[in-house]
Amino acid sequence: MAKSMYLLWGSGSPPCWRVMITLEEKKLQGYKQKLLSFEKEEHKSKEVLDINPRGQSMYLLWGSGSSPCWRVMITLEEKKLQGYKQKLLSFEKEEHKSKEVLDINPRGQLPTFKHGDNIINESVGACLYLENQFKSQGNKLIPDSPAEQALMYQRMMEGLPFLEKIGKTGYLLRLLRERHDSALKRNKDNLVTEFQLWESYLENVSAGCYLAGGFSLADVVVFPSVACAFSYGYVTKLERYPKLAKYYSLLKDRPSIKATWPPKWFQIEQRSESLKDI
Repeated sequence: MAKSMYLLWGSGSPPCWRVMITLEEKKLQGYKQKLLSFEKEEHKSKEVLDINPRGQSMYLLWGSGSSPCWRVMITLEEKKLQGYKQKLLSFEKEEHKSKEVLDINPRGQLPTFKHGDNIINESVGACLYLENQFKSQGNKLIPDSPAEQALMYQRMMEGLPFLEKIGKTGYLLRLLRERHDSALKRNKDNLVTEFQLWESYLENVSAGCYLAGGFSLADVVVFPSVACAFSYGYVTKLERYPKLAKYYSLLKDRPSIKATWPPKWFQIEQRSESLKDI
């Protein structure tokens, strides 16, 4: 019986170990097996995907530099759902208004996400959906503790207006420039207040911890906004926001974040003079 079984596994993976323990307990030694390397991404090979196509029933249309798109991609990585179909679209060419997008997302926005016949395009909704559909796979993104769970949802939802304020300031800097000085000043002041608020939240976070204790959906939603602020030069004086800078440094090398880092942000070199007082 054991000779008809085939196990592809990775060292150090508790889910793999569970199966191997069960096989031993049931006296099913002699099964075929193959050790794969996570470091070499052999778990994404054709051999694995032909047997375990979990991510292949998913389709993501995304745009580089979009924090909402990044949230979904980080969640997919955290839940070990690599191998999904995806397509990078250009905002500059207005590809997010193409028929391909509008057929799935009538709002013409990115991300546009489909899992089988299920369509969920709002990024936070997609993150919650993935965590709930694949609770036992990958990293747990919603804590069990009621206190941590409440804090996670609070910070996660507060991350939405955080990004909105960054976006409004960026819009004025890019398109309106000097013609709307009063609007630019008002939005910059709002953004400074927002940075100070998150700085105060992070004052109460223990060293090495995240927004709600362990890494959670709160970080999935908020970190892309923080990274946007740093990458686009909204935070120009790190000494003003040392906790935000520390949070950014803590997360920027996390595997799921490094694997999905927006390629567009690598190309940013210039910083606006209008940001220097933020």
